Amino acid sequence: MKILPISLLAIAAACTAPTEQSSAPVAIDPYPSTLQIESLNDLETLEDGLSFYVIGDWGRQGYFHQKDLAETMNQAAFVIEPEFIISTGDNFYDNGVASVDDPLWEGSFENIYTGNFLQAPWYVVLGNHDYRTNPQAQIDYSLKSARWTMPARYWVTDMELEDDGDVRFVFMDTSPLEDDYYTETKYRNVWGQDSTRQLTWLDSVLAQTTQNWKIVVGHHPLYTGGKRKDDPAYVRSHVEPYFDEYEVDAYFCGHEHDLQHIKPEGHKTHHFVSGAGAECRPTGEREGTQFAKSETGFMIVTLTSEEMLVQAVNWKGEVLYKTSIVK
Repeated sequence: MKILPISLLAIAAACTAPTEQSSAPVAIDPYPSTLQIESLNDLETLEDGLSFYVIGDWGRQGYFHQKDLAETMNQAAFVIEPEFIISTGDNFYDNGVASVDDPLWEGSFENIYTGNFLQAPWYVVLGNHDYRTNPQAQIDYSLKSARWTMPARYWVTDMELEDDGDVRFVFMDTSPLEDDYYTETKYRNVWGQDSTRQLTWLDSVLAQTTQNWKIVVGHHPLYTGGKRKDDPAYVRSHVEPYFDEYEVDAYFCGHEHDLQHIKPEGHKTHHFVSGAGAECRPTGEREGTQFAKSETGFMIVTLTSEEMLVQAVNWKGEVLYKTSIVK
């Protein structure tokens, strides 16, 4: 599998209750030599596929099963090893990080995702909590870390698949597209962002796409059956017209602290919420819901030129859901 250079087009153009912390995680060897969680053998594999993990809303200093899930992710790599890991934002609670030297880098990231397989590149977007202090610090950390990858607030990268297919990943900064953040002082760092410029960029990078897969990553869901089911659909109103026009295959996001798969009727795009990297909240269903679960977990995605296999796994290593999208 060949990963092409990152394009800085962004610049050019059962979970623990929310009110309590889980007990100290049970340690699993971060450098295991064998698979220790047998239920992970239920994962399906695709020959010659590009595999990656998707996790969001995780920065809890190891609590709420964050550390347990990190060890399970590392174990899952014995079955499906990730080429990279996507973070859908809210990387550090409650208020992001202050600088590249903030102790939360160690407490919520470096000392949590210690497994040998988790040293793969992390492709990251910002969440709303990341905006509350110094969002630029998370971009700057890319220069300090060998795995943390956020070259800009929105950016794109293209990859070739083993079986001659290819994929374009578009990473968005969705907080500036949440209209109500412009009246909340805790999101004052959003106010100076040019959302119109980002949408012009989105139009451009999707219009130019020749890859047979188009995948967009952001923080805020366009559709949800969770806590925010009845909230105004600001982000959806801004970006879904582009998803429809350019036939985006999948959108991966977080923000809702659960795992969901929603396929809205009349639209091509499959919506996957992977925001259960630590603390969870109750979830539910809406029109188009294919799957919804309130458990700390992550998603494993495998791509070939003709198929996208998405699997949801909880912190115990139980495979909760599988779905296949065929080209």
